[in-house]
Amino acid sequence: MRMIAVFLTFLLPTQALAFEPITNRDAFVNLLSDRALTRTGITLDVTPDGMIRGRAFGVRVSGEWQWRDGYFCRTLFHGPRDLGANCQLVQVNGNTLRFTLDKGAGDYADLSLR
Repeated sequence: MRMIAVFLTFLLPTQALAFEPITNRDAFVNLLSDRALTRTGITLDVTPDGMIRGRAFGVRVSGEWQWRDGYFCRTLFHGPRDLGANCQLVQVNGNTLRFTLDKGAGDYADLSLR
């Protein structure tokens, strides 16, 4: 049992470093081509023309996005609630995209590509 725990501990740092930054709009759009971003209770379509549409926990989500200086910059509404503007670092690991607020300095959310 101890050997398994040591092995798993060894793997964790490698998995944590597996996220690679997406640094340009074309790479981001190609990843999202005909796919939605999902997480429990959330389904979002981020379109190449700069729109964000979907639902989160039964409430409509809408917004706009653009790629600026290597970051995904968006405005977002959850129903009538304005979540404001934010530029986010985007990273990819397989079918998971990680969005980190405040150009990579804030909290993050992992969403799956489906």
